[in-house]
Amino acid sequence: MSTTKQSVAAISIAASAGMAVVKFAVGIAIGSIALISEALHSSVDMIATVITWIVVRISDKPADAEHHYGHGKLESLSALGVIALLYILAGGIVVEAYSRLREGVAPPVLSAVPFVVLIVDIAVNFWRARALHRTAMDTKSQALEADALHFASDVFGSIAVIIGLGLSALGFRWGDSAAAIAVAGLIALLGLKLGRRTIETLLDQAPEGATEKAEAAIRSIPGVVDVERLRIRMVGPRHFVDATVHVPRTYPIDRIEIIKQKAQAAVAAVLEDADLTFTAVPVARSNESVRDRIMVIARNSALAIHHVTVHDLGEKLIVSIDLEVDGQMPLNRAHDIAHKLEHAIRDEFGTDVEVDTHIEPLEPELPYGVDADPARAEEIQRSLTELAAKSGAISDIHNVRVRNTDAGEIVNFHCRATPSMSVIDVHKQADEIERGLRRAFPSVKRVISHAEPER
Repeated sequence: MSTTKQSVAAISIAASAGMAVVKFAVGIAIGSIALISEALHSSVDMIATVITWIVVRISDKPADAEHHYGHGKLESLSALGVIALLYILAGGIVVEAYSRLREGVAPPVLSAVPFVVLIVDIAVNFWRARALHRTAMDTKSQALEADALHFASDVFGSIAVIIGLGLSALGFRWGDSAAAIAVAGLIALLGLKLGRRTIETLLDQAPEGATEKAEAAIRSIPGVVDVERLRIRMVGPRHFVDATVHVPRTYPIDRIEIIKQKAQAAVAAVLEDADLTFTAVPVARSNESVRDRIMVIARNSALAIHHVTVHDLGEKLIVSIDLEVDGQMPLNRAHDIAHKLEHAIRDEFGTDVEVDTHIEPLEPELPYGVDADPARAEEIQRSLTELAAKSGAISDIHNVRVRNTDAGEIVNFHCRATPSMSVIDVHKQADEIERGLRRAFPSVKRVISHAEPER
């Protein structure tokens, strides 16, 4: 992309220089202030194009330690500088044209040459303006956009000069000076339009419609509760977006990271070149359950809890929790942890909440284990099948695995149940089988069942 910008700018330099020299020479030869004004205009365009060519080479450099947002603002600064040159030129043209009108200078000497030069100039500038404008839109380059505007003004300026020379040929002595003033006015109007956009960019004004597009894109991401604040500014062709977004506080960090990645992709899709800074603010949702709120409290304290049961007695809540701590931890330390957890829960729900915490040893994360002898696995599978037959609700004991660990045997198995059975009923039946197996085999430390619907 940067190579395209530099190539277009470089081609414009040669074209500007050639046309400026030809128009200036013909303007001096025939004594036309309008044509000389157009030549000076083209000369400023050439200077502007040289500046543009230099600037686009610098502005495309990536961000560094001193320029965290890149170098794109250089394009806006160069555009302002070129606009200033145009206004100086326009002022000079008006002064000279007015002087000629007042003093009654002789009209220019006309021939076919100036008209041919101007027609060629119109064709060249029209082609350059289109090429530059297309590249400016593709690369969002304000420097190239300013250059395209100059050449577009050259087209209209040349048309005004042709009209002025035509009026002079018809005997209207003021035609040439009037055409020069028209060129100056056109330069001023076009400069005002570009100057406003450039100043808006330098003042970090959000591009029109960009905020609405970015916010809609972020809100469309599943898991986003609300967008608290959104700020956008342009640096060169890139949109820098700062978003403060509400997400459910019950979500784990990795899920919030996925939301952030999806938001970046969504914003980039609607704004093309976008850099999103995503600040996630955890919030409580209106549909958050008591159990969800308790799990958040435990997670914020880096505690492992399970079997959270909540009973509503109307005037107060009864909460029971299994808290896992290091098995080697002294009881007084474990009790202090449980007490802090209970206090945090009362802070959330009120002092009249009744909280009971069951302290149990945390299972080791990676206990050493090996597969048990196949004969042992077959023995345990036969026992599981007999226990399932007695229950009458569980069937097809399969995929039985037995591992020996330092803590004892761990048994995993799959089973089937009637598809219409509730989860509670299936869990009760599976629990009964697990307890029966541990009674039959005291060395079994833990039993994990996986229930599947019957085929």
